[in-house]
Amino acid sequence: MMGEVVVLGWLSLELTDSPFLVGVAMGMRMLPLFFVGVPAGALADRFPRHRLLMLTGAGQALTAATLGAFTLFGTVGLGHLLVLTLAAGVLRGIEHAARQSYTHDVVGAGALMNGLAVLGVGMRAGWLVGSLGVGAVIAHFGSGVAYLAVALGFLGGALALLPAAAPPRARTADAGSLWRSALDFLVAVGRDRTLMVLMMLTAGAEILGFAHQALLPSLARDVLHTGPEGLGALNAARAVGGILGLAAAFARGSAGGGALFLAVLVTFGASLVVLGAAPHLVGFVGVLVVLTVVNAAGALADLLAQSLLQLSVPAHLRGRAGGAWVVAIGLAPLGQLQIGALASLFGVSIALGTSGLALAMLAGTTALLFPRVRRV
Repeated sequence: MMGEVVVLGWLSLELTDSPFLVGVAMGMRMLPLFFVGVPAGALADRFPRHRLLMLTGAGQALTAATLGAFTLFGTVGLGHLLVLTLAAGVLRGIEHAARQSYTHDVVGAGALMNGLAVLGVGMRAGWLVGSLGVGAVIAHFGSGVAYLAVALGFLGGALALLPAAAPPRARTADAGSLWRSALDFLVAVGRDRTLMVLMMLTAGAEILGFAHQALLPSLARDVLHTGPEGLGALNAARAVGGILGLAAAFARGSAGGGALFLAVLVTFGASLVVLGAAPHLVGFVGVLVVLTVVNAAGALADLLAQSLLQLSVPAHLRGRAGGAWVVAIGLAPLGQLQIGALASLFGVSIALGTSGLALAMLAGTTALLFPRVRRV
């Protein structure tokens, strides 16, 4: 997954030389999530979740391999990049919904936060290897070979689940259509204000916080004046920060609540403001340190969002709760477009600072207007 982010960002910057269009390309990864999230959650409530994970991994391997072939033959264009990235995003939406609810199946409600933390550490360890490895592959062999390496990673993830079993889970009461299942969940969200606010905060973190990844190619090339290996190092710092944040959550040992979620979001926003100033104050190494802190806070925010959404619904809706999280993060293209546009108009530093300040203000305002969320 992180290898794909690195090569997508670098190739789109090479093709367009535009931070805004890099944001568009990054947005194509996330855009389908908003539309497929709830149906994907309903699908995960009706079919074996580990089999869905295998199918989506194989599908993403196919899209990455196709982009690799286009690039190697010199026929890749921005249109190819956007369409195939969009197709991979549809598969990723199903994968995300199934992964969350499958984790709940495996570890149970009492250990859910620790289970998601262990899963997150494993993912980010892969991100670390993928960031550095794909950055080096781009530098030495080009983006086409890098996309083929990404395809092998997705395929390996799918094959790793071959011996997995389907743990016992609560039998779903859904007997109607997939559409009806999705509609019932939307009605439930409309009735539960706390669930709606949790989704809003998750979307805010994605739009204003995680969108910073769209600026990393420009930060590496145009601000810090490093090449693809520097971009790989920046993404590796994201992975290290995520591992540290999740390790802290695992060491804490207990599920966090709404108050902790809000506090982490404020920290996430404040650290982005610091990241905006860091290139002018502390140089490349300092940026790596600040980026590590940014993503430690981001990983904690993501973990708390997933666990709070899963624990706020009954067992037969867990897949659709995962789908609700997918819908919320599916608003990421709005953030990637706005932060890309801000960077094109005013520079990378102002774009990062503005987004971080807005995220901190969103969390603080929510704490004041919806005190019930603090007690979740």
